[in-house]
Formats: sequence, structure tokens, C-alpha cells
Amino acid sequence: MRQPDIEIYLKDGGQQAVAEWLNAMIGPCTPWRQKGQTFKCEAANGAPITWLPNAVGKWHSLFIESEQTPWEDDLAFARAAYAALGVEIRCAPGGWQEEESIDAADRWIKINGEGEQEFVWRTQ
Repeated sequence: MRQPDIEIYLKDGGQQAVAEWLNAMIGPCTPWRQKGQTFKCEAANGAPITWLPNAVGKWHSLFIESEQTPWEDDLAFARAAYAALGVEIRCAPGGWQEEESIDAADRWIKINGEGEQEFVWRTQ
């Protein structure tokens, strides 16, 4: 089932490289607009995109608020980002709802040169 929005975390991912990749994958995006520490733009289809540098330590958040993307879920988004950018990517193993347990929120998947692995990432 397609997620209504998707989010990944990138280690050492450059904002410009991410923008170039997104432009190639989903069409030309508007220029980034900075609001405080957050950067926002829109994809060609109008989907809002948010880039938050150092959202969790040195990990940058990339969030697309739309189901109109080439990626069905966070994991597909993460796999594509790793393949294109070559930096470690982390994502939730599936959609997460507020009513789920805190333990479920700490389950993550990381994708790097060693492959894919589920692990516990305590972000708070």
C-alpha cells in the first residue's frame, strides 16, 4: 500500500546533490526557500518537499508530503536515495502511527555499503 508521505534520513548527504537527484526523479523542483533551519520546495507535481539539516544529530531529514512520487514507501525511497547518492540512509520499516508503541518508533532500517539491516535507533 502506498504511503501518503515518505521520509528518509541521510548521513552526510549534500542538499545540492539531493536537489539534483530529485529534479531527475520527479521533475524540476522550485528553488529551496529557507524558513529558520528548514528548507522547503515543491516538486513539479506540486508535492511539498522539506529538507531539515541535522534533524537528528548529523542526520538530515528529507520529507515528501505526497503519495504522488515514484516510490511506494519509505524503504523504496531509501533504496533509491542510497543507489543515487551513495551515503548511508535510514528510514522507518513501514508507516508509523502515533498510537503505536515507542518501541515500534525506534525500529529503523539502515542502508549502506554493507546492505540493509534493521536496528534500534533511539532518536529522542
